Amino acid sequence: MAEDEDAAQEYAPQRKKAPSEDDKRRMKMVPGGLMKALMRPGGGEATPSEGDQVIYHCTVRTLDGVVVESTRSEFGGKGTPIRHVLGKSKMILGLLEGIPTMLKGEMAMFKMKPQVHYGEEDCPVPVSSSFPKDDELHFEIEMIDFAKAKVITDDFGVVKKVVDEGEGWESPREPYEVKAWISAKTADGKLIVSHTEGEPYFFTFGKSEVPKGLEMGIGTMTRREKAVIYVTRQYLTDSPLLSIEDCFDEVHFEVELVHFIQVRDMLGDGRLIKRRIRDGKGEFPMDCPLHDSRLQVHYKGMLLNEQKTVFYDSRADNNGQPLEFSSGEGHVPEGFEMCVRLMLPGEIALVTCPPDYAYDKFPRPANVPEGAHIQWEIELLGFEMPRDWTGLDFRSIMDEAEKIRNTGNRLFKEGKYELAKAKYEKVLREFNHVNPQDDEEGKEFSNTRSLLNLNVAACYLKMGESRKSIDACNKVLDANPAHVKALYRRGMAYMSAGDFEEARTDFKAMIKFDKSSEPDANAALLKLKQKEQEVERKVRKQFKGLFDKKPGEISDVGTDEREEEHATENQKCRDHEGSDKDEAGEPKDASNTRPQTSLFSLLWPTGRRIFTALGLDRCSIL
Repeated sequence: MAEDEDAAQEYAPQRKKAPSEDDKRRMKMVPGGLMKALMRPGGGEATPSEGDQVIYHCTVRTLDGVVVESTRSEFGGKGTPIRHVLGKSKMILGLLEGIPTMLKGEMAMFKMKPQVHYGEEDCPVPVSSSFPKDDELHFEIEMIDFAKAKVITDDFGVVKKVVDEGEGWESPREPYEVKAWISAKTADGKLIVSHTEGEPYFFTFGKSEVPKGLEMGIGTMTRREKAVIYVTRQYLTDSPLLSIEDCFDEVHFEVELVHFIQVRDMLGDGRLIKRRIRDGKGEFPMDCPLHDSRLQVHYKGMLLNEQKTVFYDSRADNNGQPLEFSSGEGHVPEGFEMCVRLMLPGEIALVTCPPDYAYDKFPRPANVPEGAHIQWEIELLGFEMPRDWTGLDFRSIMDEAEKIRNTGNRLFKEGKYELAKAKYEKVLREFNHVNPQDDEEGKEFSNTRSLLNLNVAACYLKMGESRKSIDACNKVLDANPAHVKALYRRGMAYMSAGDFEEARTDFKAMIKFDKSSEPDANAALLKLKQKEQEVERKVRKQFKGLFDKKPGEISDVGTDEREEEHATENQKCRDHEGSDKDEAGEPKDASNTRPQTSLFSLLWPTGRRIFTALGLDRCSIL
């Protein structure tokens, strides 16, 4: 019985592929509609198939030999052969059927009835009104060449034929630097450009230094690949390589991609540029230290001045020892680390870095002036990936998690909130694959995950992202609505966001669930009340006199308000001089003294801006 079922499955009819539009057109063929006469035999045994680009000359004649149209110059044509991609280009039905029967170099005459050329009902190929589409015609076809091709533009304006396959998978793109041997011919074979001797042609991708169509084609090539790129007029833009003063309908570029230098615009604005000057080992980016790792590098730091002053060289200034550091911990400038993460072992890269990603936000060497643009020459010697948790027992996993969390805590205390958050989130992602085996492990695991989420919330609050801080707290409270620390943290986030009622609810819930938290909750409620009063005072000042004016005087309210603010500015300054700390003992931000000039800045999100300025987003790490 089982054998019968297997046999039934083996011989079950397969679902047929839906016919294409060309297949439907082929069903219109009738006996005698298309006839072929061989005029000159071709060579080889291969014939064109779907996906091949076919290049051929075509001359159309009436049955008594009068030329109707031709691609050949001797018959009034431009001398440019036709290029079509079988299965993709729109072709008359007779050629759709006839061309796949031809060999390379073959010449044949196809006799076609009207219904298989331009007289076909709903023919997809347009023709002039003077063309005798209702007559039986002869189509003389010479098959020049055919080969597999990559269609780069939908209108077939750029098509590539691979001559020799390249190496690897990476292709150049903006703003890579490219070296290539390039020659160009018109469609009739006239040589117009030749860069095949001496030094390869050098250009920067995306800088319009070669015609647009050629650049599009090269953007699909790999190292050492040889190809012919066919480019029609609309993609022949002006460039140093080829001037558009000479009007060409089509140009065939023969290209060998010698080399390209990976150049990356790390920020997308041209300020932080990584330029690979020596290839590394491995495949990009799989073999790069994308994840936090222990790295060993040699580097040379230079000022971007006329002298390219070297301010540090690890080989000379560190007794020849490389710099070793752990990524993701803020041990090197941000721009430095961003680029090293995209390097392969053994690679040398030249990095151009703006001040805000170099030493303006990092301890600055004594011989580097403030605001200096920097260039680093970096060699990645190697790196060690972090320990893989796969196969570890629960105790080992929790020990690894604690190490990473402690690193995050250190980064938090150093004010590196984004880096600290990344550490906590890394452990939380790994926890998705951890399964405690008993109640004791489950309790420890749950408590640690709650601490990590609250640490993430603290980072978001420090970064001024109150809503994300609230979301992180909710992950703890969804599992344990009575978690007092999560209620306190969320209440502070609500206060920062200006959601006073929600904050009050959380602070009162702390007392309800844990009487020992009452002092902290009451202090928070007092602070909340003070901030509500402050917001109310500021709003009243903003609207003072608004409803006391007659309709025609409303436009003067802003002036009156500014005069009053100016009159009270000295008093406000004296008030702040009396104390530089709030009641919680936390320093106030000087930005609190800036007057609000926008109604929206007071109404939404009122609390967030005011409390951030007052330092109320401050919180302790767990």
